[in-house]
Amino acid sequence: MKANNLYKIGVIFSLLFLFSQNLFAQNFILSDDNLIDDRAKEKINNIGTEAKSKLGINIYIYTKSNLGLDENITTKDKIEYIKNYESEIIQTLDKPYVLLTSAVEETHVNLYMSDELKSIIDKDDILDGYVVPLLASKDKNSLFAKVSAAMLNGYAAIADIAAESKNIELESSIGNQGKVSSTIWRVLMYFLIVTGLLAYTYAVLKKRK
Repeated sequence: MKANNLYKIGVIFSLLFLFSQNLFAQNFILSDDNLIDDRAKEKINNIGTEAKSKLGINIYIYTKSNLGLDENITTKDKIEYIKNYESEIIQTLDKPYVLLTSAVEETHVNLYMSDELKSIIDKDDILDGYVVPLLASKDKNSLFAKVSAAMLNGYAAIADIAAESKNIELESSIGNQGKVSSTIWRVLMYFLIVTGLLAYTYAVLKKRK
């Protein structure tokens, strides 16, 4: 009987431990409006937990389908509203932090970080190289898939860069996988630009003849 009670106590403590771990991991995704796939969420939480444990930093995601703004709002007021909205979120975060935000209908993405990480994380590199290309891609993938990929891609890149600055390797890292899609997108964009310039030049020369 005593052994049975000890077994039950052990099971209860194990469940409580797993539950607390799950709650801790979920804190890295502050909001997603069910836009992020469960598999992507799991990977993000794995990366976030390891980054917290090994690097001592908190990497958060806050994404919304929309912010409930009036469709007639001016660009100036929209920018001011989003700035204040995200400022309130930042005040609740544990330092040191990195916060990746997005609002789909407002076509808005941003990246914030505490002062001690500003010399390590390049905001433009993360957004332009890992997040925006996937959100802006015009393909058959659903919005659900694009947001999931973009958030995971950007999140993983942030963790990898922070880890590299401390010469630490993260087991949960997705490595160069995240950069491939961005590289392909950039090559495609350069190709379209060059092709457009050549076509324009050809049209001008042909007209002169």
